[in-house]
Amino acid sequence: MRVDVVTIFPDYLAPLGLSLVGKARQAGLLDIRIHDLRDWAEDRHRTVDDTPAGGGPGMVMRPDVWGAALDAVLADDGAPAVLLVPTPAGEQFSQRLAHDLAATLEAGSRLVVACGRYEGIDSRVAEHYASVPGVAVREVSIGDYVLGGGEVAALVVIEAVARLLPGVIGNAESLVEESHGLAGLLEGPVYTRPLAWRGLEVPAVLRSGDHARIARWRRGRALDRTVERRPDMLGRLGPGQLDRADRAVLAQHGLLVTPEGLRPLRIRPAGPDDAAALAEVAAATFALACPPGTEPADIEAFVRDHLSPEAFAVHLADPGCAILLAEPGTTWSGDLAGSAGTTASDGGDGTGSSGPALGYTLARIPLHPDDAPGDPDVDAVVPQRPVAELSKCYVRSEHHGSGLADALLAAAHADLAGRTVDGVPLAAVWLGTNRGNRRARRFYARAGYRVVGARRFRVGAVLHHDVVMVRPLGTVDAAGR
Repeated sequence: MRVDVVTIFPDYLAPLGLSLVGKARQAGLLDIRIHDLRDWAEDRHRTVDDTPAGGGPGMVMRPDVWGAALDAVLADDGAPAVLLVPTPAGEQFSQRLAHDLAATLEAGSRLVVACGRYEGIDSRVAEHYASVPGVAVREVSIGDYVLGGGEVAALVVIEAVARLLPGVIGNAESLVEESHGLAGLLEGPVYTRPLAWRGLEVPAVLRSGDHARIARWRRGRALDRTVERRPDMLGRLGPGQLDRADRAVLAQHGLLVTPEGLRPLRIRPAGPDDAAALAEVAAATFALACPPGTEPADIEAFVRDHLSPEAFAVHLADPGCAILLAEPGTTWSGDLAGSAGTTASDGGDGTGSSGPALGYTLARIPLHPDDAPGDPDVDAVVPQRPVAELSKCYVRSEHHGSGLADALLAAAHADLAGRTVDGVPLAAVWLGTNRGNRRARRFYARAGYRVVGARRFRVGAVLHHDVVMVRPLGTVDAAGR
């Protein structure tokens, strides 16, 4: 696989004899040839530039000298070639383009890099070679800045392309996880020995030996970093590239994965004006938590009696209730707000919704540290006080698997962990969920809850059996962090 570079400073390309590229050349994987443009100049001063047509500052590189040089280089073996011209006016060089160029080399074409200087190469050079059979012209920029010449860009492009070629990198898996790699994300933080350095330690998960958990952690931190630093990259990821855990991480950053792509998400404390919205989403979701065989009439009666706008108005006025509401945002701000960082811009009007409520949580907080949590099983295993109850955590069915429920639960945990009762921080949170609802039980188990007992719960005339689950506050969130 051959690369030719034409330049007036051949020594500038000496680094191509070092590191991975140098080893690839020594191994015969890559044939790089450096050509001095001045070898094709015809005067005794070896002139390669002249004043700009129409006047102006600087000098422009002559097309006749470049034409002679490129004709000779391109005719050397007659293979198809990509003529790459580094210029600030070119298309943005990216990892995707690096992959394209590497595939071109693997397919038998050559890469010829024309390193301009001064004010650049006469534009007729690129125009002419774009019409030459077997030659594809690509003008590329490595960034929104101006360099003294194309040699630095040539080094960047050649190294980026060479490392993608077969055999150049020993561990091909690194090409997947690295920034801008096949995973489409920035690479997460990396660590090595010593495990403790200047008061900072390698994250415990990386010392666990649990390779699946480590891979999941790395993927989550790559998503975190991409959201923080390059959110534009997320738009290139299709919903099929994001698994359930990915969606949970993104939802906690205020991004909801839908079949149409990423959409802004907002989770906020509910206010007095939200009673109707809460009742509407409760009516749409309560039946999902009921076991099969529950009579529709009983469900309707329960919703009417306990999940009406009037019932939610009472909850919203109760200082012992904490309700969080999830709704579509108008625009995503990109701001992060910790473990409950599911924020989207509210457009400045303070309401922030661009559609119906998507889900909600309702927690009951004791008004005194020694208040009983309402279940003897909880009393038996959580001697610390005070303890909150997570009474409701519902999400519309079309958003199951989107990460929204994980984000809501994480936001509820963060909210409860920041609360105190008479100055005493909440120690734990408990809930009851139907014994036969395995999906819900798995969901809460992933979020750090464990079964401690059972209780009975009546919907209409039917007595249902719940499991009671408890989770300490201040430990892991729904994303496993």
